[in-house]
Amino acid sequence: MRVLLVEDDHSLAEIVAEGLRDQGMAVDLAHDGTDALARLDVVTPDVVVLDRDLPGVHGDVVCQLITDRRVRPMVLMLTAAGAPGDRVGGLALGADDYVAKPFHFPELVLRIRALARRRPDARPRTLRAVGIELDPIRRTVRRDHQPIALSVKEFAVLEALLRASPGFLSAEALLDQVWDEHADPFTNTVAVTVGRLRRKLGGPAVIMTTPGVGYRIADA
Repeated sequence: MRVLLVEDDHSLAEIVAEGLRDQGMAVDLAHDGTDALARLDVVTPDVVVLDRDLPGVHGDVVCQLITDRRVRPMVLMLTAAGAPGDRVGGLALGADDYVAKPFHFPELVLRIRALARRRPDARPRTLRAVGIELDPIRRTVRRDHQPIALSVKEFAVLEALLRASPGFLSAEALLDQVWDEHADPFTNTVAVTVGRLRRKLGGPAVIMTTPGVGYRIADA
């Protein structure tokens, strides 16, 4: 899952971003409305966590511009203005959810995941293929009913491949979805992570590779 976090408080933004990354999300940061809109022309997040009181272009305007897009991410407004009237106003602008500061971080994570599931192209909660069962909410993976312990990035790669199945994902696409804008496009981290994931999933092989095309989940 990819998240664009738009927050002008740099310290808070870094803390929240690191927390979300620890939950397996790829997080891009913007600190004002102008930067947020520029990044949305480059990346395609699943969810935008949007501070309402932004310098440059106000968060209300950013929200309206996002909702006008043909293909748009879900929007969670995150702001210090938490009165009922403020929440109604934020939702009226097109936001999909609204969280007031200060917030409880585990709740923020659950709300982001819930919004991602509500996207029109979202898959069912539990992803299944060739004996694999992945639950993005409980963060569990089983193969033939046996639990498998995965790292955060291994889990995120498997989730991305299951969501794309039966299609392919290139290494570049995985880098884009699972890591973030700071990832080195020339790194072999995708191949290394997929290799570790294959070993943990065991045989027969679940992840197939086609040179020059990418990775996909094996046919049942």
